[in-house]
Amino acid sequence: MTDRRSATGIAAGVERAVDAGVLTAGCTLPPIRGLAGELGVNPNTVSAAYRTLRRRGVVETAGRRGTRVRPRLGSALREDIAVPVAAGSHDLAGGNPDPRLLPAPGGPLGDANPDAEPVLYGWPAEDDGLRRVATESFGADGVPEGTVAVACGALDAVEKALLSRLRPGDRVAVEDPGWHALLDLLGLLGLEPHGVPVDDQGPLPDAFASALGAGARAVVVTSRAQNPFGSALSGRRAEALREVMAAHPQALLIEDDHGFAFTSSPFHSLAPAARDWMLVRSVSKFLGPDLRTAVLVGDPQTVEGVRTRQRVTQGWVSHTLQRTAARLWREAADTPRHVAARYDERRQALIDALARHAVPAHGASGLNVWVPVPEETGVVSRLQDRGWAVAPGARFRISGRPGMRITTAALDPAEAPSLAADVAASLRPETAGRGT
Repeated sequence: MTDRRSATGIAAGVERAVDAGVLTAGCTLPPIRGLAGELGVNPNTVSAAYRTLRRRGVVETAGRRGTRVRPRLGSALREDIAVPVAAGSHDLAGGNPDPRLLPAPGGPLGDANPDAEPVLYGWPAEDDGLRRVATESFGADGVPEGTVAVACGALDAVEKALLSRLRPGDRVAVEDPGWHALLDLLGLLGLEPHGVPVDDQGPLPDAFASALGAGARAVVVTSRAQNPFGSALSGRRAEALREVMAAHPQALLIEDDHGFAFTSSPFHSLAPAARDWMLVRSVSKFLGPDLRTAVLVGDPQTVEGVRTRQRVTQGWVSHTLQRTAARLWREAADTPRHVAARYDERRQALIDALARHAVPAHGASGLNVWVPVPEETGVVSRLQDRGWAVAPGARFRISGRPGMRITTAALDPAEAPSLAADVAASLRPETAGRGT
């Protein structure tokens, strides 16, 4: 380090070491007081240097594990934490909806409106038809009135909302375990995730309050069909979380309700207690992932921040896709209850079968079942040897206990007993040969 006694010099020296490969991803930096003593500087100087490194996305704070070097942008994604799906195996790892329960889009580009006037630069970003059907959906669920917009999927909306309000180094409260793509996004943006444990009813109120009290600038909450745990906000839990939100008006609330059309769990929103908020509903699991379309509603400032960043990046979401989504949404108006019942049956069949083997599991709603495990690598590997590909929990966890996610979206309920028996045997390999 050329200037070992200033915060700027210390930060620059660490960054050079990272660039040169001397410090690699995951390396833990010395404790603040330890490094201050070694360099002969005030601990506040080292603390300021570490803050600079966090803002620049060079390091991250990992709680009791200290400050460590972050992976380079785009070099390590949680989605890559997976096992290959062998030929002939049951793929219960992908998290996809059942293609058989998705509506068929029809002819070229869905024949959304073959007589529609071509969309040109300068047109409104939102298709009127999709805006109307989305507004009706929000109104039917009692969502507070707000500004409606369209994004290229839920994560696109979340990214733009965070970028419009937060800076690198800011803390975001997220569910733990939680959506791996969101956790990757926070890393790419240089934001610090603050894990909030969940149970079947959603984030735990005390941990939620602790995260906001510790300075979280934003919170992301999944209303129902939480991925991977399957949580669904209950009325009582939502009320408790609303009380916490009301006490922290400075925090941006982002609600992800991707399960709005394929789960039977009722909708409960925290938005009435938030000053700055956004609710996003993706149609990926409802109408098909390839539509790349999500609708959102929120306070005018937050939504305008999303629209502004959209205008200078992709411009708008293709109106052809928006029209297709609107048409399919209207045509599928009577099917969500049927689809939700099918997914409930499949998920519950596995949970019940696991219970008969005394294997605890979670999945109050949605497409997945979360199974706590003592360690992930061995259990996931043994299950794969038995013909089942599941997702290791490391993809979704921040500091929570090990587990694995089993996607039940396309699981035949008749297969649940054999899968449960194999899960039990994989959890207790020492007794597998003697029966379980």
